Amino acid sequence: MAAGIDNILLEHLRAIREELREIRAEQREQRSRLGAVERVLGHIERDQAELRAEIGGRFDRIHDRLDRIERRLDLAPAP
Repeated sequence: MAAGIDNILLEHLRAIREELREIRAEQREQRSRLGAVERVLGHIERDQAELRAEIGGRFDRIHDRLDRIERRLDLAPAP
């Protein structure tokens, strides 16, 4: 009788080990996918920062050109 119980116990332990292996494999995959998502978000944030800087520079140039136009047309006082 004890041998039968030992065999059942070993079968359960083997099943638990197999499930743990599957869980660990899933965790590795999820970690890998999360890393990929983090890299993509980093690239998006960098691209947005570059775009904001570029747009800011364009607005500055447009503002300067508008100031020059207003001065030439005597619409604004000279500095």
